[in-house]
Amino acid sequence: MKLYCSHTSPYARKVRVFIREKDGTARVTEETVAAMEDPASLHAANPLGKVPALVMPDGTSWFDSPLICEFLEGALEGPSLIPSAPVQRLRTLRQQALADGIMDAAVSIIFEQNRKDAERSATWLGRWERAILRSLAVLENEVTDLDGPVDLGVISVGAALGYLDFRHGALNWQEKYPELAGWWRDMAKRPSFADTAPPA
Repeated sequence: MKLYCSHTSPYARKVRVFIREKDGTARVTEETVAAMEDPASLHAANPLGKVPALVMPDGTSWFDSPLICEFLEGALEGPSLIPSAPVQRLRTLRQQALADGIMDAAVSIIFEQNRKDAERSATWLGRWERAILRSLAVLENEVTDLDGPVDLGVISVGAALGYLDFRHGALNWQEKYPELAGWWRDMAKRPSFADTAPPA
């Protein structure tokens, strides 16, 4: 299997951490691509032109990080990272949804900031930032739910927080949400996260 990814994408990092936590690096190779350059190889793997995209030996492809992780949960050996029990599964998927929403807003801010000043929307920038801060407040209040075995929810939250550190230092989120920041400092040392950290 081949994973098309970018080392700066939080969605790709989520999948890359997932693979490492499943002990699946021997079965999944990684190919780094620049999605904004519209490479043909990425379009063949994902018509949306986004990373991550996972391609099977027969050419079948999976895209969108939640779907890729669902597929890899069954395709790779190693510990289960998506609980099967309904209550635990829903908790994990809720954490993933919240983390993915943080990533969506954080990536949107970067794209908007890269627009010309006259085209930039202060309304949308403010809306996305407030969404991130509200979501972080929820995670701060529920930080104890992130303790325990690592699963897809925990991985997703870690990928989102790592992206905020990478691209949004001006938010000073670690000062505003100290319990969550402490959790992330410990999680960031885990080999799967340390190995997938974005470039300095």
